[in-house]
Amino acid sequence: MEIQFFGGAGEVGRSAILVNDALLLDYGMKTGTPSQYPVGDVDPEAVVVSHGHLDHAGAVPALLSGSDRPEIHWTPPTRDLARVLARDTLKLHGNTTQCPFTQEDLNRVGEVSMTHGYGETFEVAGHEVTFYDAGHIPGSAHVLVDDGETRLLYTGDFHTDSQRLVSGTTARPDADVVVCESTYSDVEHEDRDTVERQFVESVRTTIWEGGTVVVPAFAIGRTQELLLVCAEHDIDCYVDGMGTRVTEILRQYPDFVRDGDALQRAVSNAREVTGRDGQRRRIAAQNTVIITTAGMLSGGPAMTYVPEIADRPVNKIAFTGYQVEGTPGRELLDTGSAEIDGRRMPVSAQVESYDFSAHADREGLLDFLDDYRNAEILVNHGDRCADFAAELRQKGYDASAPALGDTVRHRFRDSWTC
Repeated sequence: MEIQFFGGAGEVGRSAILVNDALLLDYGMKTGTPSQYPVGDVDPEAVVVSHGHLDHAGAVPALLSGSDRPEIHWTPPTRDLARVLARDTLKLHGNTTQCPFTQEDLNRVGEVSMTHGYGETFEVAGHEVTFYDAGHIPGSAHVLVDDGETRLLYTGDFHTDSQRLVSGTTARPDADVVVCESTYSDVEHEDRDTVERQFVESVRTTIWEGGTVVVPAFAIGRTQELLLVCAEHDIDCYVDGMGTRVTEILRQYPDFVRDGDALQRAVSNAREVTGRDGQRRRIAAQNTVIITTAGMLSGGPAMTYVPEIADRPVNKIAFTGYQVEGTPGRELLDTGSAEIDGRRMPVSAQVESYDFSAHADREGLLDFLDDYRNAEILVNHGDRCADFAAELRQKGYDASAPALGDTVRHRFRDSWTC
């Protein structure tokens, strides 16, 4: 087996791994200015997508821009979520060089799309492939690839602990080599129940004091998780942005969430914002909670809400996910001010951060890998892949961290070279 790393090696973003020059695992983008896409040229027979986040699925339509039409394989939620994000990417960047695909390319996705459930083995590009629930977001999958000689497990993004939206992964299929994400390899998440309790107490305190809470949230996964939290604790809230469309998609797939009835109750508990900025400004003046995209303040309705509440110390901005360096959200956390919608803005409102991560932390990664002590471990999708691989070697693993553009070749079943 030959494994080529065209993205996601030593970085978070633009995941893309080519197996045997035929089967592509993910094809994502790395957000920023400008956006970045996988390196090199790929011409796969087929692509398998682990889940619907931009960094894993954001560039998939670009594979259809030429005369070739590789099949696209994913779970049903991943298909729908990836297409929503692709349409949003076109809306934001369709008339610039930052978007690598066109509306015509996106239209072709439906022509070559094939969906599969968990545990369903299918044949594609000369390989047998099986999806396993990865516990990251609805529809997320570990991808097991068997070429007849080697069994490769591509973990995608995963979580070993349960969230309100999805249960943690319990799948541990046999594999000879594991390409493992390492996003939080040096972090230990605080207990989820504790994080949730602290978040709820903070929100209630702000509401009781007469303030407004703006909760920037990622559209896929995080928005729905927070809707479930608010409903569970009887907190009235508004929901705005792409997260509303995503929620409607996920309601169509109750088998891919932990509790479909709970998600329905959470939707009923929230008031959806359907108007324009005038309505948003009126809502921002209320004593309420607003769950809105974008999670890192890089766009979306948050660009209206944050300026409206920024000047009152009784108000609060509660981040619920990791803020990438260089984003307005990270800048606000670090400095107390940020460039919001093109203008520098000091913020007097309280700024807090809560770890509602949907990734396994260090303990979760080690727990997962404990079942693969006899496998080759290839560490990717992280800012410290080489360091984590070195730590794994000290623990007795056969581990390495391929660099961007590297090819790993399998010569014999237990002999690997890079």
